Amino acid sequence: MNKASRRNFLQSSGTIAAAAALGSVAGLPRAQAAEELGYLSAVELAGKLRRKEVGAEELARYFIGRIERYDEQLNAVVVRDFERALEAARAADKALAGGQALGPLHGLPMTIKESYDIAGLPSTWGVPDAAQAIAKADSAVVERFKNAGAVFLGKTNVPIFLGDFQSYNAIYGTTNNPWDLKRTPGGSSGGSAAALAAGLTGLESGSDIGGSIRNPAHFCGVYGHKPTLGIVPSRGHQPPGLPPTPQHPDLAVVGPMARSAEDLAVSLDVLSGPNRFNAAGWRLELPPPRMTSLKGLRVALWPDDPNAPVESEVAARVQAVGEKLAQAGAKVSDTARPAFEAKAASDTYLGILLGITSGPAAELKFYEYQVLHGQRGFYRAQWQQFFRDWDVLITPTTATPAFEQDQSDINERTLMVNGTAQPYFQQVFWAGLATLSYLPSTVFPTGLSASGLPIGLQAIGAEFDDRTTIEFARLMAREMGGYQPPAGYA
Repeated sequence: MNKASRRNFLQSSGTIAAAAALGSVAGLPRAQAAEELGYLSAVELAGKLRRKEVGAEELARYFIGRIERYDEQLNAVVVRDFERALEAARAADKALAGGQALGPLHGLPMTIKESYDIAGLPSTWGVPDAAQAIAKADSAVVERFKNAGAVFLGKTNVPIFLGDFQSYNAIYGTTNNPWDLKRTPGGSSGGSAAALAAGLTGLESGSDIGGSIRNPAHFCGVYGHKPTLGIVPSRGHQPPGLPPTPQHPDLAVVGPMARSAEDLAVSLDVLSGPNRFNAAGWRLELPPPRMTSLKGLRVALWPDDPNAPVESEVAARVQAVGEKLAQAGAKVSDTARPAFEAKAASDTYLGILLGITSGPAAELKFYEYQVLHGQRGFYRAQWQQFFRDWDVLITPTTATPAFEQDQSDINERTLMVNGTAQPYFQQVFWAGLATLSYLPSTVFPTGLSASGLPIGLQAIGAEFDDRTTIEFARLMAREMGGYQPPAGYA
């Protein structure tokens, strides 16, 4: 199947015509059109649906119209399922008319990363040999979103095997950043972040083993949450050709992306909990947030590190966040660190990561993995001790704001940081701080760089303190402004 036919998967000519006719939000009440529904949070949109201020079919057609109007230049929503989405939206309207709400996301149009299985749609992971791979069943995450009432418009672009900070492949092509079309939206959830930032979808979900939720959120100015390992089931999110695994894979997680921290909180409630294999004897009770305000919060800052230098403007933004927190009454330190050598922890993370992502070529033997896993236990204990004294740790997400697209040999790429070429994959150091030791991390927008590109920072918390990092991001929106839309999509 060629690129053009895949982009219009399951679309009939009638649906295309209907979407094209919505190019100027036709059919929406004038006040709602002026409100730019595409930029509202999922929570706000769900409220409008619940109050019948807009219908589910009406809202689905609105987002279809935005995709048809704006996505040609972005190439974010690469698998489209508009007919089934409209059927589901009509069913949502009918249910609500009969007094039946389907859940907290009743009728909400959303998209999802291409690597998640949705029955009847491609799940290729951008791998050309898997171009004809069609999922037979929904992934656990898709099931839970649907049970909460969400309506799926389609799927968003990824790099091949989800292995890049950019999102391009031979099946779907290249996804661009809505803030600057010459730049990457990030990877591997780059299509997800670009679609959210440009207002093409109400909600998204990505996956993360090396920052694949977090760096796209940072590059595109949206929110992303990497959950504590294992609290969101990943069944139905596996490379093509492999059967669904009953357990979560090591290091890798799946989690929500959105235009607000409130959306992350609602999504986490929808998604988290036991999977079908351990539900008989396993329950999840995430603790409440540690704070109700920023006053008295204990915040550590890690603005830069010689193991992975960051642009001075990014490091300065971490410090600026610390100053705002101090003004709000928080206790802030830029020297507090867990009691281990950062490079040693990073080496342990990279050892496990390469063993997972390199396949047979890695030749990571079982006893070697056991040694690395034992080392991880040490770091896990040190983080537990650290978070007895501190509530949140703020760090860069990656070394720079979004960089220009670079599709050269991935093994030869470099990244310019403060005028010096640095190894391309060196920036996974910042992702690994949380990933190695199962920690949750929420990326939140902090405004733009001097060149007009978003800078998002990550708030890392103690294991299972997902609600704390998300609530912190919500409180910081009051201080830093939260999500703002890029120009050109209104």
